[in-house]
Amino acid sequence: MKFKDYLYQRPNIDEIKAKYEASIEQFKNAKDAQTQIEVIKNVFKISDEVDTMQQLVSIRYSLNTQDEFYTTETDFMDEVLPTIQNYGNEFQKEVVASPFKQELIDAFGQYYFDQIEVQLQSFDEKIIPLMVEENKLGSKYAKLIASAQIEFQGGTYNLSQMSPFTQNIDREIRHQAQLAVSGFFKSIESELDELYDQLVKVRTEQAVLLGYPNYVSLGYKRLGRTDYDETDVRAYREQIKRDVVPMVRKLGKRKSVRLGIKDLKSYDTIAFLSGNPTPKGDVTWQLEQATKMYQELSKETHEFFTFMKESELLELDSKKGKASGGYCTFIPGYKAPFIFANFNGTSHDVDVLTHEAGHAFQVYQAKDFINPSQRFPGYEACEIHSMSMEFFAWPWMESFFKEDATKYYFNHLSSAISFLPYGALVDEFQHEVYQNPTMTPKERKDTWRRLEKIYLPDKDYDDDTFLDSGTFWYRQIHIFDSPFYYIDYTLAQVCAFQYWIRNHKDHKEAWNSYVALCKLGGSKGFVELMKSASLESPFVDGTIKKTIEPLFAFLDTIDDTVL
Repeated sequence: MKFKDYLYQRPNIDEIKAKYEASIEQFKNAKDAQTQIEVIKNVFKISDEVDTMQQLVSIRYSLNTQDEFYTTETDFMDEVLPTIQNYGNEFQKEVVASPFKQELIDAFGQYYFDQIEVQLQSFDEKIIPLMVEENKLGSKYAKLIASAQIEFQGGTYNLSQMSPFTQNIDREIRHQAQLAVSGFFKSIESELDELYDQLVKVRTEQAVLLGYPNYVSLGYKRLGRTDYDETDVRAYREQIKRDVVPMVRKLGKRKSVRLGIKDLKSYDTIAFLSGNPTPKGDVTWQLEQATKMYQELSKETHEFFTFMKESELLELDSKKGKASGGYCTFIPGYKAPFIFANFNGTSHDVDVLTHEAGHAFQVYQAKDFINPSQRFPGYEACEIHSMSMEFFAWPWMESFFKEDATKYYFNHLSSAISFLPYGALVDEFQHEVYQNPTMTPKERKDTWRRLEKIYLPDKDYDDDTFLDSGTFWYRQIHIFDSPFYYIDYTLAQVCAFQYWIRNHKDHKEAWNSYVALCKLGGSKGFVELMKSASLESPFVDGTIKKTIEPLFAFLDTIDDTVL
């Protein structure tokens, strides 16, 4: 079946409520563990039915944010999902109170109960109106960003379509493209400030109603973090400041020499004077290369990618009205991953394809898990799959980039290392914002710029006074949509670097470990999944330094001045 034929029907809230109420009664009246086990399995099915419809609405709305039908259905979902979550919450209260709890743990695993615990601690019926408001504000941000119509060099472009200009070989074109993008964000500055202010307040209000001093602890629980906390993350960020920032500055100096530009500016986004590496064909051609790559990588990837193509589960073109960014999600009723991207002719096309394919490959391996919450792991473990897949794809990069392959290797690895400080910056910024929720918009911008100078000390915005005022974070969707998620990318990157090292030593061992990790899905927490895959924890002091040293040794083997 093709994706276009996947059937959407608006969920009937009364029917869903009746199903949950009946399940709760059956569960409470059960005389033995086996009966309760069967009720739990049935509730998993109810959850999948709702989630299937929610995913179809979300995907089809993101494909065209101007589609009136799916705009209406998105508003409907924003309204009712918190109520549906409440039904599930009431059922989970009964599960943790079961007299047959040990038998249930034997059937579904201890981690199932750990997940229920953080869910119960992060939800209560009294915050439903606030959650509805939060959902609507998130949808408003997506629509606002998708509305970009930027006039540049005789054309009109959305944000994704501006990327080739911001990476143009001509420095002045890059400069003017940055100013044009900043001009768009400046035109909606007051709206974004107000929108984010409302999001911070509505999230803080939820936290206070649930008994938390601020949103930080609640945000961690909403992300399902069961085996580490903000203290671990703070110590991890300190490693980045100490061990990564100085190394990234060295990469900046290499780039300065390479480009022959003494004082690099924020618009000097190209890595090489001859231009950044670019894929040597259009979307269709890149898909052909990806098909060949996954056919050759392993039998598992061959089967997976064939399914994705034949079912038309990849939407890669950038189009008017399409939401920005890229993502992978899963449609449970069809056991189908879905990949969404906005190709723009840059190397990012290949990165986002391999990245999202890593997510999709993982959930395809775990698609038969009956527990919906354990097909994907937590966000930080999820990103191990995606970022590691980018590295496992390296042997095929010559197919995509031809003569630019060495450029790609150097740029991909150095960019991944350079990303760590930015990811930690986003995280520390959010901690400061939610620990001080009464900050004014100006105070938030000042906070961003102050932290930027710690994590990215060489960033110089030149004459872009808008960005220099501390507004770069406007374009980081995670800050608006998913508080505290962004650090997960960096945690996973450190783990993915370890797979890069292992893959260079013994491909078979590394790949088998990776596939085994994918098949575990979300059956364990982040720390336990790392142990299962013999990955060293980023939270342990010294792990980051130990991990990036071999990467720099590799980069030192490349004479980047000739690229």
